[in-house]
Amino acid sequence: MNNTHIDRRRLYLIGNLSIFMIGLGFAVRANIAGYLQTEIFNFIDLANSAAMVGEALGATFTGFALTLLFGSALVDLIGMKRMLLLSALGYVAGALGLMAAAYDPQGDSVHAIVLISLLLTGLGWGAVEAASNPMVAALYPEEKTHRLNILHSWWPAGIVVGGLLGVMISATGLPWELNMAVLMLPSLVLVWMVSGAEFPVTERVANGVSYREMFGELLRRPMFWVFWGCMFLTSAAELAPGQWVNIALSNIVGMQGILLLVYVSALMFVMRHFAGPIAKRISAVGLMFVSCLFAGLGLYLLSLATSPVLAFAAATVWGVGVCYLWPTMLAISSERFPRGGAMAMGLMGFAGGMSIQFVLPHMGGIFDAAKASAAGGADKLAELSPEAMTEVVRYASVESFQSVAFIPLLLLPIFGIIWLVDRKNVDTKIRQAVSDNS
Repeated sequence: MNNTHIDRRRLYLIGNLSIFMIGLGFAVRANIAGYLQTEIFNFIDLANSAAMVGEALGATFTGFALTLLFGSALVDLIGMKRMLLLSALGYVAGALGLMAAAYDPQGDSVHAIVLISLLLTGLGWGAVEAASNPMVAALYPEEKTHRLNILHSWWPAGIVVGGLLGVMISATGLPWELNMAVLMLPSLVLVWMVSGAEFPVTERVANGVSYREMFGELLRRPMFWVFWGCMFLTSAAELAPGQWVNIALSNIVGMQGILLLVYVSALMFVMRHFAGPIAKRISAVGLMFVSCLFAGLGLYLLSLATSPVLAFAAATVWGVGVCYLWPTMLAISSERFPRGGAMAMGLMGFAGGMSIQFVLPHMGGIFDAAKASAAGGADKLAELSPEAMTEVVRYASVESFQSVAFIPLLLLPIFGIIWLVDRKNVDTKIRQAVSDNS
């Protein structure tokens, strides 16, 4: 199909809606995480309920990562349209499964139903990324960093809408299961919009790059795998705390953590529209260096916050830091390794998804261990008074946040060195051009 006959504006709107849908799903999972713990997992295993929440939420990222790993290689075969339709199916099926689990929260199979349902939403999430990212790269090859950041600004927009709806559902005393109905609505709209649209081929196909050449591009370029490893850590700094924030901050500062996530998401929505000009001034890698610095500082400050005011101040620093991480890493992979096609972007997303699969249960495990330690042993938890349990949980929440605060700081020397080498190479080219024109 000739990409010049494609309606770029319509497809970009579809891409924005698909990213909005997965952002909404992220907020819904944050909304229901506490309910999963108190209404389901506490009845199964009180001492390890937080780790079970982490495991359940981590299943989402497993599905996300697996779909990106295989879907990015298959998107050229099955097409972007089918991939987006599969994403909507995953969200609808996952939401229905969670409703079924809530209907019988103490059933024998409820744990498995929750895991499978969240896995399905993860598969839908991965299918969106597998289709929408290469679609935008193909539609706007001349401004990938800018367009991918704007595309992914609709992720925090979805979080804002989903978070506020979740707060409203909670404040009005409506059943928490209503969050799953919220999750299904944009999925059905996406099906309607995608069904009547024509989609482009990926850059790899348009440029005549074979599958063999695509894999060869990735295997022969060690720098791709350096960035791939960095994606593990940037994702852990952004997505794991975001999914955990409602549980942790509700305990640390006595407020609904989802409100803080809504605030950070609104900040990210605005800031991602300015990624292009910033990257042109300091480069995409320079933007990653600055972002990691702010992300590490913000996470540590979040763990120290003792009031809503301090929590919002710390969240601002964290939000500025994590704002550009995910879309800029995707843009870097597409700009530096264009022959890697959708597979290169998919592998980056796979790294991000698998990172969270490991980090979220780790945070939950730290939470449970700190909770048991503060109580004097896991067997003492059930004997605590409500006041004592509150203090124990607050301490455990601080520990779980501090456990990930150092992660983005590990990337500073890596991005710093790449940034300096890039600047040196640019300066060398400028001097050579001046010399040639003299």
